[in-house]
Amino acid sequence: MKKDSSVFFISTGILLLMVLFGVFVPDKLESVTASIQAFITDSFGWYYLILVSAIVIVCLYFLISPLGKIRLGRQDDRPEFSTLTWYAMLFSAGMGIGLVFWGTAEPISHYMVSTPTGVEAGSDQAIRDSMRFTFFHWGIHAWAIYGIVALVLAYFNFRHGKPGLISATLSPILGDKTNGTTGKVIDIISVVATVVGVATTLGFGAVQINGGLSYLFGIPTGFVTQLFIVLIVTVLFMISAWTGLGKGIKILSNVNMILAGLLLVAMLFLGPTQFILNLFTNTIGTYLQNLPAMSFRIAPLNEGVRSWINGWTIFYWAWWIAWAPFVGIFIARVSKGRTIREFVFGVLLVPSLIGFIWFSAFGGSAIMLEHEGIASISELATEEALFGVFANYPMSSLLSILAMILIGTFFITSADSGTFVLGMMTTNGSLTPGNRIKFTWGIMLAAISLVLLYSGGLQALQNTMIVAALPFSIIMALMALSLIKALNQEAKELGIGKIPKRKT
Repeated sequence: MKKDSSVFFISTGILLLMVLFGVFVPDKLESVTASIQAFITDSFGWYYLILVSAIVIVCLYFLISPLGKIRLGRQDDRPEFSTLTWYAMLFSAGMGIGLVFWGTAEPISHYMVSTPTGVEAGSDQAIRDSMRFTFFHWGIHAWAIYGIVALVLAYFNFRHGKPGLISATLSPILGDKTNGTTGKVIDIISVVATVVGVATTLGFGAVQINGGLSYLFGIPTGFVTQLFIVLIVTVLFMISAWTGLGKGIKILSNVNMILAGLLLVAMLFLGPTQFILNLFTNTIGTYLQNLPAMSFRIAPLNEGVRSWINGWTIFYWAWWIAWAPFVGIFIARVSKGRTIREFVFGVLLVPSLIGFIWFSAFGGSAIMLEHEGIASISELATEEALFGVFANYPMSSLLSILAMILIGTFFITSADSGTFVLGMMTTNGSLTPGNRIKFTWGIMLAAISLVLLYSGGLQALQNTMIVAALPFSIIMALMALSLIKALNQEAKELGIGKIPKRKT
């Protein structure tokens, strides 16, 4: 079908050019993306903050609104997956590698390297700020970005029978334009953003596995090792993709949660348990207390703090936006039959709480080691920080190996989910894209990930993701407006929210 082939071939053409550019002039790719990234973070930081905060407000409104009773599907539809499996699938797709990669590295960086508010590094206030801003970056703002895209897609796909395409959700405001060139452009932008977002995360995973192997066994860090890691994992996620959504991703998602649960419990009991629990409790309070101020914080009069915001908060908002088409389509696919209220509660609040506990355990343990002078975790490479923490507790080798297995399974789940989603996006929203299409996208994800690692490592990964996120952020804002318009119309038709008249 013409639309399918044009979106597929134009998207792969753009990405193939990027691969060739990175292979033949890697330094140029890194410098070009760095320049564009610097311009975007300096010029559009305010835009990202306002957009993401508005999305949070919209999602929280759906949580308490009478519109929350509307089901994502027919009113008699019921969920395909159990609630626990559903949580496992959306959590594995939504955070996965990033949570393991930054779980130790981010809090220790905010504490000892560059503080969020400009206070003295290593101070007690730096500890409080480091955890508060880590919660902020990985909390309801991140999940609201995923949630709004997933909610829009699930609503239009399952309740109104629209194809599972980003463009199809904009018909209430763009009309028939979504079926023509405008729709194709929207879908192509979404595909490119998805590939870059997923490939970036795969790059983080390869770097951290490499870091663990280096820390434990002295295997050299560098592109050659990361190449072999990506190739091995690519073969594994191709096998998983072959088995389909109901088998491969479902099984791996449950394995992920079991492995993550074992690591978390181990850290809670082996680490400074009392400090972790106190830090978690205190940070929940300061996070909620300061949430409005953090949401709109741009520091126009403090260049140092504004630079920190650009490097961390704006980077994260761009990361979540670049990942939103992938995670949104995947979460929508596994959420049929749930009410809007159940969906928002599950997507925003439950994963955020799990993430807060995770960062308190791993980040708190790292901070305590540094604070007590036991170990200098902040001096380790970012990808080695987690393994440096394990080295100071019993069963360190076992925990490190378990962590690398977890990164690997998260890697496979993310790539597997990504190939499925990209297959949907380039086959007119088909819920069962063919293996040939999925394998094509799997190879492309691996290629982009390797090119970014080759051209500039972690910095190239971050730069490219921020660049890819900007155009999709505009589409995401239009999706939210489209959903609000459609839901208000349906509410009028169903009489939702009206106060019944009393009989006289």
